[in-house]
Amino acid sequence: MAENFSLWTIAPKMSTTDPFLNPSALVVSAFNRLVQQTLSREIPLCWVTGEISGFTRAASGHWYFSLKDATAQVRCVMFRGRNQFVDWQPANGQQVEVRATAGLFEPRGEFQLQVENLRQAGAGTLFEAFEQLKRKLAAEGLFDAGRKRPIPPMPRRIGVITSPAGAALHDVLTTLQRLMPHVGVIVYPCQVQGAGSASQIAEALALAAARRECDILLLCRGGGSMEDLWSFNDEQVARAIVASPVPVISGIGHETDFTIADFVADLRAPTPTAAASLCGRTRPVLQQELDQWQQRLQNRLNHTLQGAGQRLQWLAARLVHPGERLRGRAEWLQQWHQRLDSAWLRQLASRQSRVALAAHRLRHASPEPDRPAVLRAGQALLVQMKHKLTSAETRLQTAQQHLQHLSPLNVLQRGYGIVRRPSGEIIRDAATLTAGERLNLQFSHGSAVAEVVATSPDLAGNPPLTPGQTNGL
Repeated sequence: MAENFSLWTIAPKMSTTDPFLNPSALVVSAFNRLVQQTLSREIPLCWVTGEISGFTRAASGHWYFSLKDATAQVRCVMFRGRNQFVDWQPANGQQVEVRATAGLFEPRGEFQLQVENLRQAGAGTLFEAFEQLKRKLAAEGLFDAGRKRPIPPMPRRIGVITSPAGAALHDVLTTLQRLMPHVGVIVYPCQVQGAGSASQIAEALALAAARRECDILLLCRGGGSMEDLWSFNDEQVARAIVASPVPVISGIGHETDFTIADFVADLRAPTPTAAASLCGRTRPVLQQELDQWQQRLQNRLNHTLQGAGQRLQWLAARLVHPGERLRGRAEWLQQWHQRLDSAWLRQLASRQSRVALAAHRLRHASPEPDRPAVLRAGQALLVQMKHKLTSAETRLQTAQQHLQHLSPLNVLQRGYGIVRRPSGEIIRDAATLTAGERLNLQFSHGSAVAEVVATSPDLAGNPPLTPGQTNGL
């Protein structure tokens, strides 16, 4: 509310230092400076209301205009450092309120107001009403973050409460079609400015809450003055937003505009377009998340397959075929046979050397050796060597018999067979077989290929086979 003031009468103080009592004349610049200092000291910072006339924006960025009423006018200046904070464009003929100090432009001796703040006329009353309602609803806890509902990340349908003739609806629909074309949209038309608009907004909110056909509600309107947006500062609208069971996102005016609806809404967006983009996760975001999950799944699958392949190679390296084991045993037996033959031959050669040495000594020791004794000793030595050779051959035959008993080929000669898959895996349990699977059968002589017809978990419990009947293979 603008403050009324009257022009103060400037009465110079009576003192010996007062320049007006100086008999010498003042130069114009000194006089103007004195007036400027007196005005700055005697007239406080105050609000003045009037109509803008002769508005000019200088190249320096300063604003120059006159403020007038029916009977008077005054020159005003608003410097660039101050007018950059005004978020609307002044024009000739507008009723405004300025907060200014009185002063004198000394070079030309012109009286002017130096404007510190500028607002549209009536904004003071509206702002006071806005602050009162804001304090009231805040005291009731309607602005608390804990009261507000979370916005669903994946809405199926979005409701838009706005004027069908406004540009905000077009911006919202265009944004939703671009970011979330898979989401349905329902428009609840209402008037968003003028008499009765607050009631229509509240009714649209109540209708959307009663029908419960949307997961999110967008309360939207384009930019405008404080008077244009006043419907969204209505207490009835604020309480309708709070009572709505459906989360409400407000997108009213521009980024610098704030209304009571913004404070009570579950989420505030600076513009209608931004409100549309906040309705859950958009299609590009979902596509990006899907690509990330696909990449993570592919990496995990590749890691699992690589680990399984390495384990398979490790197990395959450890796996030894029975034939390899038999060949290894045969080679081991052959080595022992060769070592036994070599040992016997070495012992025989050693004994022969000893006999030859003894005979040599005997011939040199006696001109007529006892030939019968020598013959007996040779025969005894020969008997002993034959005994050791017989014992070694017996051990060799015993080892061969043990090896023959352990050989799976010996089992095959008794009528058994080895069942393998084409990969070489030996089948030990009929439960691992499936009907139609092809198998390789190895017998004592030759092999065959068979196909599984049926399986039985317990062969002993099966009834006798009839002619032409098979028992699983």
